[in-house]
Amino acid sequence: MSTATLTSLLDYLYGTLSPSNMRWVGEHLIEYSKKKESERLRPYTMQEIDNMLDEAEAAFEAGDYLTNDEVFHHKENAAV
Repeated sequence: MSTATLTSLLDYLYGTLSPSNMRWVGEHLIEYSKKKESERLRPYTMQEIDNMLDEAEAAFEAGDYLTNDEVFHHKENAAV
């Protein structure tokens, strides 16, 4: 990312965030920067997406799924 882009981002954040929100963002950025590469969030590869879709389709074909009513029932019970 270019310096100009980063400067624009900082200017935007300075204009929109409260001091406490800035500290929160700063703390999380510092914490994230200390993580090892393997612990950081990364986008899925196409192979990973294909594998997840294959697994989901196989589960659906095997009847391993929840109906809409079952999902809402689980959601309501989890909130309690």
